[in-house]
Amino acid sequence: MSQHWDAACYDRQHSYVYQYGADLLPWLDPRPGERILDAGCGTGQLTARIAETGAVVHGIDHSPDMIAQARAAFPALSFAVADLTTFTVTEPYDAVFSNAVLHWVKDADAAARRLADALAPGGRLVAEFGGRHNIAAVCEAAGGEHPWYFPSIAEYGAVLERAGLELRQAWLFPRPTKMDDPALGLRGWIHMFGAHWLARVPEAARDDWFARVEARARPKLFRDGHWFIDYWRLRVIAVKG
Repeated sequence: MSQHWDAACYDRQHSYVYQYGADLLPWLDPRPGERILDAGCGTGQLTARIAETGAVVHGIDHSPDMIAQARAAFPALSFAVADLTTFTVTEPYDAVFSNAVLHWVKDADAAARRLADALAPGGRLVAEFGGRHNIAAVCEAAGGEHPWYFPSIAEYGAVLERAGLELRQAWLFPRPTKMDDPALGLRGWIHMFGAHWLARVPEAARDDWFARVEARARPKLFRDGHWFIDYWRLRVIAVKG
């Protein structure tokens, strides 16, 4: 089962993804007139924040549903469906911004080459995504292989270097995130992000499966009446030579 994105549910129940991503904008430091690519823009919330600075921003995302939602919410902005491992640009950008998407791209080298090729010489990549240790407790409780790429600083620094980018700053840090609705909690998170696990469980058996996953995860991820997701984020700034 490929990952399907319910864009409306994403904005309604998982808005913390782009709300936390707003902390990345000062690292980007967009300036009026700069051309900026939002790589993996989702529903366009941060694309719009970048545009408010006067930068000329274009958002791309692999999900048609996400792009449709972004276009509906921000009709004055530019969005397109694109794959981060194959997209091309007709004119280079001053900066590439990416929040909470690169851990979905297993072929990290291909994505880094595309991001580097999208930049003008001296252009900067500012990105944040899941890093080493990310959702380790969730994965342990759910079991089985997962589709994500969670590198260390050293691992991703090597990826950037192979793509022709120089790593200038990097920060790997924990960000435990509370699921605001206790009724959805871990189940809601898996429904949104864990299609690969659900694909292995027959519909009739899912309640029992969720109960077992919650029992395994509860000692590490449930406290004060809420589920917490054990996020670890890798934040990087790199420059094209």
